[in-house]
Amino acid sequence: MAKYDKNYCTRQMKETFGEYVKRLRTENNLTLTQLAAQLDLDSANLSKIENGKRAFDEKRLIKLANFFKLNMDKLKTEFFSDLIAKKIYQTKCCHETLLLAEEKIKYLQQKEIKTGVLNL
Repeated sequence: MAKYDKNYCTRQMKETFGEYVKRLRTENNLTLTQLAAQLDLDSANLSKIENGKRAFDEKRLIKLANFFKLNMDKLKTEFFSDLIAKKIYQTKCCHETLLLAEEKIKYLQQKEIKTGVLNL
C-alpha cells in the first residue's frame, strides 16, 4: 500500500471530488465548456459533477490525469476516498467500518500473494 502523505491528505480532505475538479479547472483558467470537451462531457454534466449533483465516472480519471498532468495514484486516492467517505456518511456507518476495511484490504493482499490471483 502507498505511504500515507499527511500533508497531501490535509490539503485535500476539505473538499469533495467535484470541488477538486472545479478547483483544478478554475486554477487553470478554464471554462466549463473547455474542460468538459477534454473529458468528453457536456458542460451541464460537468457543472453537476462540480456541484455534487452527479458522480464523476471512474473511466474518465485517466483523461483528467493526462489533461492536468496529475499523478494517477494521487488522483485515484482523491476519487476513491470521496466515494468511500460519502458512502459511509450516507449509510451512517461508524469509524470502525474503516478500520475493518483496512484489515480486509490486508487480507485480500495476502490472499492474492498466496494464490497469485484475486477473484472479486
